[in-house]
Amino acid sequence: MSNVLTSIEQFLYRKSEYCDRQQWDEYLALFDEESEFHIPQWDSEHIHTTDPKREMSLIYYPNRAGLEDRVFRIRTGKSAACTPMPRTLHLINNVQGEEQEDGTWLVKANWITHFYRFGESEAFFGRVEYRLRPDNDSWKVCRKQAILLNDKIRHVLDFYHV
Repeated sequence: MSNVLTSIEQFLYRKSEYCDRQQWDEYLALFDEESEFHIPQWDSEHIHTTDPKREMSLIYYPNRAGLEDRVFRIRTGKSAACTPMPRTLHLINNVQGEEQEDGTWLVKANWITHFYRFGESEAFFGRVEYRLRPDNDSWKVCRKQAILLNDKIRHVLDFYHV
């Protein structure tokens, strides 16, 4: 099991590096075509929304096409929110995983993303839960849900911040 968790950690580090280096093709390739990407909104002090189809979310893409659209907008300059593109540095720790009955892995971790834009450095931080499936000698993201723990969002929040 420790070899599997090491493999998962390396996968998450690689995913973070692709994002930080803005290697979008490599980043997107790590997501299954049907992968869900969700950042719920807080409903109260300690309870976040759980149903992205009925409740508010900070970001929700029902499949990889949502991420692909964001990358297209970044590349073509059609996203004012990403101009200029911030520099990011993702840090991941406390990675825990458990194999599920269907062969996928439920993986939980903590994260912090430092970002620099317009002469200011800030950070988003929180917890993340992945559903990963084996893919040859690596993994594919089937679902990502990031819980943002910041109380205030002073800048635009996008997929590359989590």
